[in-house]
Amino acid sequence: MNIDKNLVAGLTIALGGLGPAFAIGKMTAAAMEALGRNPEASQSVSSNLILALAFSEAIAIYSLVVALAVKFVA
Repeated sequence: MNIDKNLVAGLTIALGGLGPAFAIGKMTAAAMEALGRNPEASQSVSSNLILALAFSEAIAIYSLVVALAVKFVA
């Protein structure tokens, strides 16, 4: 079976970006709920949220790198 490289690259970035998008939304909603319940913890919640968002975004960047490798190298 011959599958087009563009299709594989597109599916890679689409599926690889879907997970981090849901994770970022869920983490942000949880952080806003935590800040609503305990506003004094804003510094701790904000710093942990930024770190978690950076790690989640890195997964999307990895899928972009894999999609570009599939498209141009493979």
